[in-house]
This record gives sequence, structure tokens and C-alpha cells, in this order.
Amino acid sequence: MMHEFSVCQSMLDQVSAIAAQHHAHSVSRITLQIGPYAGVEPRLLSDAFEVARLGTIADKAELSIETQPIRVHCETCGEDSEAVINRLVCAACGDYHTRLLSGDELLLASVELENDESA
Repeated sequence: MMHEFSVCQSMLDQVSAIAAQHHAHSVSRITLQIGPYAGVEPRLLSDAFEVARLGTIADKAELSIETQPIRVHCETCGEDSEAVINRLVCAACGDYHTRLLSGDELLLASVELENDESA
């Protein structure tokens, strides 16, 4: 959980910078995209966020986590397909000579900001 807390703190630094750039007074929602190979456990990240957000501009923000599929490119037949963790084989031909296309990302996908109407 310490790793996830550190990830949350870094993410909240980015969110604070985005909010300042857009003159927002608070953040209402943060959306992350996380792949199975990102090295982060979504449930633990969500738990860490509940603590890390306290006293920040995202104090009342909702965290939305979208899990991303594992996708591979087959070096043998050229197809792109979905795969499963620990079995990165081509869904089209079954070959194991594949390259990971997605599934290792940890992306700050969107931030919903609250601005004063008078600003």
C-alpha cells in the first residue's frame, strides 16, 4: 500500500498543477486508466487515494479507475489482439512471438475541475 500511496501523491501533484493552470478551486473527479501490468493494485490505489486526497484541492474528488485490456501484436502473423496476463499469445494464430501494445499503462485520463462562475 505504501507504493500506491506514493503513486497517489504523484498523481495529486499533477492534478494540483492542472487545477492551478485552469484557475480551478476544486477537483470533482479524477479518472485513471490502469493496465494489469502497471505494477499497481487498483483496490489498494483507491484505498490510498482516500487518505492522500485529504487537505488537497481534490479533497472531495471521486476517483474513477478504468482497467485497460492487455493487447499484443503478433510478430508472426501481424495481428493485434487481446491477451491474458501470463499468456501473451496471439489470439489469431496462437504464436507466442508477440509484443505488448497495451496493458502496462498508468494514465491520468481526465480531471474534472470546478471553477468560480465569476472568474
